[in-house]
Amino acid sequence: MRVRRILIALLAPVSALVLAVVTSSVAVLLIHQSPITTFRLMAQFGVRTDSLIYAANAAIPLFVSGMAVAIGFKMGLFNIGVEGQYTLAALLAAYVGAVTPVPGVIRIALILIVAMVVGAGWASIAAALKITRGVHEVISTIMLNFIAFGVTSYLLAHLLKQHNRVGDFVIKTKEIPQSGLIPSLNGLLRALGVHPPSGSELYGFLPLAILIGVGYYVLIWRTRFGYDLRASGYNPDAARVSGVDPRAMVMKVMLISGAIAGLVGMPDLFGLYHRYTIDFVAGLGFTGIAVALVGRNHPVGIALAAFLFGFLDRSAQILDLEGIPKEITIIMRGVIILCVVIAYEVVRRVVQAQEVRAAAERMRQLAERKEPVPA
Repeated sequence: MRVRRILIALLAPVSALVLAVVTSSVAVLLIHQSPITTFRLMAQFGVRTDSLIYAANAAIPLFVSGMAVAIGFKMGLFNIGVEGQYTLAALLAAYVGAVTPVPGVIRIALILIVAMVVGAGWASIAAALKITRGVHEVISTIMLNFIAFGVTSYLLAHLLKQHNRVGDFVIKTKEIPQSGLIPSLNGLLRALGVHPPSGSELYGFLPLAILIGVGYYVLIWRTRFGYDLRASGYNPDAARVSGVDPRAMVMKVMLISGAIAGLVGMPDLFGLYHRYTIDFVAGLGFTGIAVALVGRNHPVGIALAAFLFGFLDRSAQILDLEGIPKEITIIMRGVIILCVVIAYEVVRRVVQAQEVRAAAERMRQLAERKEPVPA
């Protein structure tokens, strides 16, 4: 039975990946290119050490974003505002980390705390609107995204920017001191016998991302709070009758989701930018929604989905050099998301139908034996 459940769980993502490959192959054929050559180039380029490091670095913020979205999904809450939450959090965390005169380790902790507090605070606005006025979180978080973008642009342009040198037209905050940055994991890779090429550094935020995933798993599946959260998502009325306060649960979940969302920009802040700039990485919040859907709101599935998206981003670079449109990888990503959603729903209905038939068969057997039906 356990093996069967595992096979059923794997059916949806595997079938989605196969359909994505088939659909992408058709798209490649339409532009008179060879699908075999295309996928061979992607595979050969994607498994290089520098490409794997790039994919891992791209996957880390997507994983954190997926975690922020997933905890809301578990309760039936749709935090579409991760994009705005991490954007505003990254700006304020970068500024505070750059101007506060504290030792290195304390500076790192301060940056992380500021990011989490800002993200949670921004998410709490949507929670308060839902609790007090019944405003759906999808509407409020989308609107709060636009407000966050505007506030971030204003603060960066008028209050928090560094006075640029002559000829430097990039609007940015002051750079975080080297002592306040999380070091890369290249030393660990070398100790393990992996020698990254020059210019490739594995983000030091990776262990923190793993801790977020472990913490998410423990919270959701090993605590009373997680049980109440999942119960509220499955059957809000039953959860309310059992003593769960839905208003308090909405606020708690949105605060946790926002706090995690505030950390989405931290891998790139510590590992690449070292400050907030006008061209700071964008789109991680929206992509995180797709990652959470593909990963089925489970930390392992989200990690695999995030790495797949990072791998596709990296593989797209070689296609451009070979004269093959890199948009092929965008098609693959979109088809994977669409097929996964459809496949999961089909699998859910099949499993549900099997459970109904099994229950009906059990009831029939009990009736034939004239045994009392269990309560």
